[in-house]
Amino acid sequence: MVTTEQVILDREVPSKMRDGVTLYANIYRPADDGEYPVVLTRLPYNKNLPDFSHRYIDPIRIALAGYVVIIQDVRGRFASEGEFAPFIQEFEDGYDTVEWAAKLPYSNGKVGMFGLSYYGFTQLYAALERPPSLKVLFPAMTGNVSESEMFSRNGIVELASAQTWMLDSISYDYLKRIGTENYEASLKEIAYDLEHIEEHHKTVPYNNWEPIQKHPELVPFFNKYFLGEFQQEMQLETAKRLEENGTVQLPAYHLGGWYDSHLAPTLKNFEDMQNPQHNQKLIIGPWSHGYVDSDIGERAFGTYASGHSIEGKDDITSLHIDWFNYWLKEEHVSIPESEDPVKLFVMGINEWRSEKEWPLKRTEYTPLYTESDRLANTDNSSGRLTWTKPAEASENQYVHDPENPISSHGGGTLFYKGRNSGPRDQKEIESRSDVAVFTTKPLSEPLEVTGWIKVVLWASSDAVDTDFTAKLVDVLPDGTAYNLADGIVRAKYRKKGIEASPLSGEVVEYEIDLWATSNVFLPGHSIRLEIASSNFPRYEVNPNTGNTTKDTVEMVKANQVIHHGAEYPTHIILPVIPH
Repeated sequence: MVTTEQVILDREVPSKMRDGVTLYANIYRPADDGEYPVVLTRLPYNKNLPDFSHRYIDPIRIALAGYVVIIQDVRGRFASEGEFAPFIQEFEDGYDTVEWAAKLPYSNGKVGMFGLSYYGFTQLYAALERPPSLKVLFPAMTGNVSESEMFSRNGIVELASAQTWMLDSISYDYLKRIGTENYEASLKEIAYDLEHIEEHHKTVPYNNWEPIQKHPELVPFFNKYFLGEFQQEMQLETAKRLEENGTVQLPAYHLGGWYDSHLAPTLKNFEDMQNPQHNQKLIIGPWSHGYVDSDIGERAFGTYASGHSIEGKDDITSLHIDWFNYWLKEEHVSIPESEDPVKLFVMGINEWRSEKEWPLKRTEYTPLYTESDRLANTDNSSGRLTWTKPAEASENQYVHDPENPISSHGGGTLFYKGRNSGPRDQKEIESRSDVAVFTTKPLSEPLEVTGWIKVVLWASSDAVDTDFTAKLVDVLPDGTAYNLADGIVRAKYRKKGIEASPLSGEVVEYEIDLWATSNVFLPGHSIRLEIASSNFPRYEVNPNTGNTTKDTVEMVKANQVIHHGAEYPTHIILPVIPH
């Protein structure tokens, strides 16, 4: 393999798009003369900040391995010209940048792309345009190539992540470019609001969110991309390209984390991009969004869980180099038959394991049923999970008060500075009277759960619209209760894409997608399921009126009933892996 001993950094290198707008990039390249493959990333967060240019991989190491590494500011951000139109601009600009990179004098014409989160999207959207020089991808912790659901889950706004992205990631450079009257004062005001963002998340209606309203120049952008019809526009643009060109079939190495806010889209990318060429790989660590350390949330998974020391042998940069070497420096059409394409970190036993596929073919999808004698919280023992369907009907009741929502505590969150993500002890949450808790007896044998998880909930409500949440929890012998996976459903959207009629007190079957996990429940541990009606501010709270807190302050309490028994068998379906 061609390598080099010295690297040249070319700063602010221009590239002109088809409409005449110039974008600027930093280029790390071997000092030795010659032509090299190119690896490209395109981001809106400032290519000159090490937190983004070197956030999870080292471009200098990649250049030393014999690559031209290009890190570009997308249109309308930092050094690049034009007006920032998030996501939707990345189709054509991605194509144009790939083909420009392929024609650089030190390029051999082969281009790969890499990047995390937004700069994972820029790979996928460029690939949908089918630039002929693009040969391979490495999308990390990003959205799904065929579903453009930005800052929402099943139609429910992911409030904290949307507001944080707007204020922390977008506002500074946006105001600077617009030329706000007193930029320095605006910066101080935004910094103050970010430090108090937990309080600002409580603002209703959030279409008049105070940290944005203070800066009139931000309001049109906020209204268009957060409050407007932007998501529908993106879905149409993506669908058009999928219809014209089909899904992306380039070789791709998908990277995600069990506590990542983009876990399900990453897993679905791996599934959706399967093709006869057998050219997809997947790695999922115990990580959260943009954080690949061994300690996540309140748990330590061991040194070799870290993305900086995977099994003590690899790191995320070396994974990139090996992947790009295989596709850009060698001639292949598929990964070797002898190589397992999937690597998963199994929590509980804290070990990496290679697999032939995802989901695992040997999975035994196994229901665990809820039953209870009275209100099921941890102050009593009535909430049970059993392996057999209960014959007798029973129910739980609780009151969902949207003015006193359940605080988000861990999970695949995307909060300011990564706060409140990962596994965290749920005991305090579970002591609330508006959280129904169902628990198995302590296990006598280890039980592995790896794969997609869902809850089938039978429930009724006296509200016209309401939410239900579900959470899978690993309960340790000392009572510590660590969250593994969670989900949410809104009654209005229970029919998946079709707005359902208002509730009128009837018993309704809901399906709650908890996404996925990989965990061994050890002997002495218990499996727990939580059911509630809010997870705030991760999601906007449902006011139970049929409206949303986007544009109303009216809220009413909802009396919720969870049903159990043969006729209404509420249960969680676990992907059990036999051993």
